[in-house]
Amino acid sequence: MAKKEIEPKVVLEREYIIPLRREWLKVPEYKRANKAVKAIKKFLVRHMKIYDRDLRKVKVDILLNNEIRFRGMKKPPAKIKVKAVKYDNDIVKVELAEIPQVLKYKIEREKKQKEKVEKKKEEKKPEEKKEELEKKLEEEKKEEEKEEKPEEKKEKEEKREAGREAGLKIAKEEHRKMKHEVTGKKQPKIHRMALQK
Repeated sequence: MAKKEIEPKVVLEREYIIPLRREWLKVPEYKRANKAVKAIKKFLVRHMKIYDRDLRKVKVDILLNNEIRFRGMKKPPAKIKVKAVKYDNDIVKVELAEIPQVLKYKIEREKKQKEKVEKKKEEKKPEEKKEELEKKLEEEKKEEEKEEKPEEKKEKEEKREAGREAGLKIAKEEHRKMKHEVTGKKQPKIHRMALQK
């Protein structure tokens, strides 16, 4: 049996205004945004009671990451307001506390587009398509059987067999001619008496 994934429970939920300028001033300009993200992680490891101080347990949300790098790598914000949620498996998820209106609009629009796509997928399920195709094939077979009588079927089968036999004879004769042309020998003469037998 497959194991059911148990959703982790929320242990702690807090909002912080994290100062970043003091940290990113310590590094060169082109590393400032990276240092800002690291500063957020260090701050939250300390304040959200992660005792082994493992930075990998802090997961930064995409919107928060984009907000830090919004003005480029060289000009991250001086401080940022975040909402941190700690789960019982010691993982902390961080997201923006106040999402800008522009981002809210984009997120809503993306959700609507996803819903439209899902509705279209639900309308055209592969199982329903298969059932429809099978029904059509069955109906066509029934119509063909009604149109053709058993006598006509027999005649068609006899014609097919006669055509196959004639094709085999022709193929054998051509093969015999080709064989003699390759070897350089003359074709043996077939007498009328042999043909009659």
